[in-house]
Amino acid sequence: MPRPHRTAVILAYEALSTGDDGRACRDISDAACNAQPQNFLRHAGALGLSKSADGLVDPKLILSWLMTHLGAPAALVGLLVPIREAGALLPQLFTAARIRALAQRKWAWSFAAFGQGLGAAIILAAALALEGALAGGVILAGLAVLAVSRSVASVAYKDVLGKTIDKGQRGTVTGLAGSWSALVVIAFALTLIFFSEARALIVTGALALAALAWVLAGGIFAALTEDEGATEGGANGFTEAIANLHYLRDDPQLARFVVARGLLTATALAPPYLVMLASGGPGAALEGLGALVLASALAALVSSYIWGRLADRSSRRVLILTGLSGAAALVMTLVFAALGWAGSPLAMPLALFALMIAHQGVRLGRSTYLVDMVGPDLRAVYTAIANTVIGVILLASGVFGALAALAGAATALGLFAGMSAAGAFVAYGLKELGDGSDI
Repeated sequence: MPRPHRTAVILAYEALSTGDDGRACRDISDAACNAQPQNFLRHAGALGLSKSADGLVDPKLILSWLMTHLGAPAALVGLLVPIREAGALLPQLFTAARIRALAQRKWAWSFAAFGQGLGAAIILAAALALEGALAGGVILAGLAVLAVSRSVASVAYKDVLGKTIDKGQRGTVTGLAGSWSALVVIAFALTLIFFSEARALIVTGALALAALAWVLAGGIFAALTEDEGATEGGANGFTEAIANLHYLRDDPQLARFVVARGLLTATALAPPYLVMLASGGPGAALEGLGALVLASALAALVSSYIWGRLADRSSRRVLILTGLSGAAALVMTLVFAALGWAGSPLAMPLALFALMIAHQGVRLGRSTYLVDMVGPDLRAVYTAIANTVIGVILLASGVFGALAALAGAATALGLFAGMSAAGAFVAYGLKELGDGSDI
């Protein structure tokens, strides 16, 4: 007779999954199949906690507001997204082979979660004790710790998921984690809206909760039942990428795609400057932080499925549309600021909503196009090349944007609007890989 707690686990699993505990698993071991109900709930819990923490420490909005509130220079604020994105991307090229050498990769994810918690704790310490440029520098250091740890977690997660959750349940468990974590972020945004006078306290409390959530996520993930896997065959991703850079010369479509993707990073780099513009400058208190966080969360919620459907028909057209819509959103931001509406409760959240819809399209369009443009034999090679070049472009664009911000946030936003429009123009020259139908 099954133990009561195991019965509860199986009942919860059957209610949340798309299958039942008694069916045969298709591509995981018998031991993993028997442990799948517990593993399913642990995945949903650990990944959801990690995604929730991500939303509470969002560099584009939360950390941008925090650094502006603490009086950090605009140039440092502009480095938040480049450090976060490139820091989560480039280290994968060096760590993938080492993670491959681990028989159980759950430990890599768990320790990476603890590392992200440490990064959040460093940011929290800066928020509580420092001001000005020193606070900005320590926050960037904490974000770097968080981003590098995230890169390790990203490499490890897909392999652990494939070994512990059956093929028909993987999308369900990650989708479940994404759904409940989105509700956490929306609740956070509503708290900021209804208790706006205490937003500094709420933000520091959110940083503490994020650190705790990552530590808890690491503990939950360590309890997964994971088979030992193959440890050979790992290659240094950076060496492989550099050795294969000739594909950029040999395949003009790959080169054009990388240029387009690099220009479209503007949609990710721009939000911190929108926050600065809405705040009115370093040290100023942004009244509408909660509305901005809510607008960003809702944009992801309402647009991802639509962009995904459009990308299945023509990822090239998605890249064009998102470049144009991103540029339009940034021009809208500048117009609102010129009209003196930067501090209004609706103008900047509306502009950010439009910008983040474009950003979601960029993320879906670029991944779909890369998968569709090349066969399985070269897909990993092309991905490594694109990630290497884009990581460098992110850092360069971030530094360039930070320098532009010395002339004002509006100047940086104008630069990013031009980049986004140029990205649409470059994407227009890409080969059509979809069915060619109108969208």
